Amino acid sequence: MAEHPHAALVRKGYDAFSRGDMDTLRGLMAADCTQHVPGSHPLSGDFKGQDAIIDMYRRLAEETAGSMRVVLMNILVDGRGHAVAVHRFTAERQGRRIDEPGAIVFRIVGDKVTDLDECVEDIDRANEFWA
Repeated sequence: MAEHPHAALVRKGYDAFSRGDMDTLRGLMAADCTQHVPGSHPLSGDFKGQDAIIDMYRRLAEETAGSMRVVLMNILVDGRGHAVAVHRFTAERQGRRIDEPGAIVFRIVGDKVTDLDECVEDIDRANEFWA
């Protein structure tokens, strides 16, 4: 059975993110796409528009000196414009290390991602890591 188009879109995004291919990521997002990052740390909040999201990804890489890795574990779709990606996130920053599962809920319209809601396993641990 062929992979659902929304799952394929999300998989392509994870692959591009892992390779640092921001041009491909930009092409997968609607111009007014928003990514919501949970927590109360400097890299949390709502990032509206492709430029803001790509800049946030750049900051993640800088803050972790390139150590950040996201390994896609599974993608679930509902066939109505939603996909949930479950991943494992690892990174090192200022002598601290994080290794935990996470997820992103994607909203997709046509063939573009319009919204990304990030979820973490332990919000306190994420706040401590990024503080």
